[in-house]
Amino acid sequence: SSVLVLPAAQLVTRSRDTEYVFRQNSDFWYLTGFNEPDAWLLLSNHERFAGDYRAMVCQPKEPQLEIWHGRRLGPEQALETFNLDEAYPTDMLREVLSEWLEGHQQVFFPQGEFAFADEALFAVLDALRKTPKQSLAPTALIDCRPLIHEMRLLKSRDEIAVMGQAAEISARAHRRAMQFASPGCYEYQLEAELHHEFAMAGARQPAYGTIVGGGENACILHYTENNQQIADGSLILIDAGAEFHGYAADITRTFPVNGKFTPAQARVYQLVLDAQLAALEQLRAGVTLPAVTEVVIEVICRGLCELGLLQESPEQALASKSWRRFFMHGLGHYLGLDVHDVGDYLQDGQPRELVAGMVITVEPGVYIPAEDDIPEPYRGIGIRIEDNIVITGEGYQMLTGDVPKTITDIEALMAEANCP
Repeated sequence: SSVLVLPAAQLVTRSRDTEYVFRQNSDFWYLTGFNEPDAWLLLSNHERFAGDYRAMVCQPKEPQLEIWHGRRLGPEQALETFNLDEAYPTDMLREVLSEWLEGHQQVFFPQGEFAFADEALFAVLDALRKTPKQSLAPTALIDCRPLIHEMRLLKSRDEIAVMGQAAEISARAHRRAMQFASPGCYEYQLEAELHHEFAMAGARQPAYGTIVGGGENACILHYTENNQQIADGSLILIDAGAEFHGYAADITRTFPVNGKFTPAQARVYQLVLDAQLAALEQLRAGVTLPAVTEVVIEVICRGLCELGLLQESPEQALASKSWRRFFMHGLGHYLGLDVHDVGDYLQDGQPRELVAGMVITVEPGVYIPAEDDIPEPYRGIGIRIEDNIVITGEGYQMLTGDVPKTITDIEALMAEANCP
């Protein structure tokens, strides 16, 4: 005798009568595919609904408002399109919530996520508890998000297909940026090339704030100003991914603006690539991300010592954690409807084993500050290589393999762009 009450996102005002571009709440999108604001999903397993009942509250058809704000589906069309049992207009929300909550023992609801939703739900609950039939009011309020997030963590075949399309679009954008780059270009020009490729393929927005960091800006992990000119001899770090039908891609590549790595750049780049390849060799169902991260750290420690960036043995560097100066973030994260997707990383207090159907990023990096104690050829080099993979029982399925990442392949692609 439980009911799920899940609100959609609302429009957010940017200024006066202008709103930010609407993006649906990821949980609501996952369960409905309905892309309008101010809607509510209700699911019940109560016996009076024969144990499986689906309803939605959504904005009604209003021709005058639709002239200003665009077409609405309306309750009647929503009923047919989304295989619902009932659909209601938003002006009936309080009445509908009262009817649906009555007689249920448990309410699953994302308390604290939206203030407007908390206010609406608790007003109805309070009214029910004050009626003579207060025994029919729900007695338990349960957060629905952990349950939905566990569902979202394991991707279906259809979800993986859509994520493959997001990855393919993003891969084309990265190749385009590599071929456009030349000494003296601006970071925002490369950002524009990326976003152009996204939009031309139907991915109307990036999955997150695009990072285009030239030179020392590559050492800023979440650099998004993207407003500097890129000098000859600099590396460019691009972290960018398209959002396609709600699903994210998340790719990072680092390459020289003039198409040729310097010897120092090449040595650091190969170290990061070796670390990523070592991680990919380990990744499969049954392993944990921390266990794979330890392998990556060993590779990076050994490489930093060989380059003279750590003045100690690899064993000493591991013990002292001095490598953290150059590699200060995790190896990867879940990917899906959100770029840092939902799902617990621990189970019973222990690192969670990867399971077939999870989609994760694999993104080691080395970031060398431009400081006096660093050998001059290495100062200000920031490199990250990031791919998206689907975990399988035997290993993984690579989603982002269409973007060059070996030194030879990157230089060849950029040389091809500069051919007369």
